Amino acid sequence: MERIACLAIGYLLGLFQTAYFYGRLHGIDIRQHGSGNAGTTNALRVLGRKAGLVVFLGDVLKCAAAVGISVLLFGSSHSDTIYLLKLYAAAGAILGHNFPFYLHFKGGKGIAATAGLLVSFHPSFLLVGIVVFLIAFLTTHYVSLGSLLVYAALLTQMIVSGQMGLFGSMSSRTLLEMYVLTGFLTVMAYYRHRENIVRLLKGEERKTYLKKKAD
Repeated sequence: MERIACLAIGYLLGLFQTAYFYGRLHGIDIRQHGSGNAGTTNALRVLGRKAGLVVFLGDVLKCAAAVGISVLLFGSSHSDTIYLLKLYAAAGAILGHNFPFYLHFKGGKGIAATAGLLVSFHPSFLLVGIVVFLIAFLTTHYVSLGSLLVYAALLTQMIVSGQMGLFGSMSSRTLLEMYVLTGFLTVMAYYRHRENIVRLLKGEERKTYLKKKAD
């Protein structure tokens, strides 16, 4: 029951499509411009750096809020499985972001929302995520590559941390559930980035620069 509640809380908060609403405030449907994705990178490219920052922060906060609410509701009564419930809340937020029912299930790819998971799950996960993304992005300027590597690192770190006992006295069954849920999110992220992966392999993926390149 708690799992379903956390998933539902996450999904409801994930429905706040920051890029879509920001675009509407500026007279456009972000899904009809650029890559057609309702996410941070497309907002950055179509509407500029301010839009990219606002969208990123909004998507991070909605996931972090879902996790925070779940901790407030179940932290004291389910202390032994709170990390699992955090993960369910974050998964719900990512699903709500990716598949908002009121936008015909056409949302984003869930990377900024996943950053909200890293922010609210455990400090070590945030640190690893930042380092992995920055190394990939600053050396290649491919946002998609950095995002995919963050997910690969997340799955790896989840399993390693679980086996090392970072999450406390969890049963092996609960740990396995966490691994499977993280694996599901990873597979979904790679599926949502399937076109980016093809372009990366062909050397045709568009690069992103925080500052305009000099002529």
